[in-house]
Amino acid sequence: MCICVNCHYVDRCVTYHAVETQHQQPHLTESPTFDPNEPSINVNIRTKEDVIEMEWDVVGCLSFKQEMGKWSKLRPGELVPT
Repeated sequence: MCICVNCHYVDRCVTYHAVETQHQQPHLTESPTFDPNEPSINVNIRTKEDVIEMEWDVVGCLSFKQEMGKWSKLRPGELVPT
């Protein structure tokens, strides 16, 4: 699971914006202004018949500042991305 959902900076982070793009999800912001320090991204690749699925998760970041439920506060009632 992406650590970004519990990060204080998720709504203005350049890296999370890129992850949203990869997942074809709506952006929390169209113009992110926070450039995190050394984010680490895992990319899981799965195949289903002729389809290749890729899941991108930020698993580490030197700028991570925990704020539990930050993503949920920004998108109340929506399922947290996994």
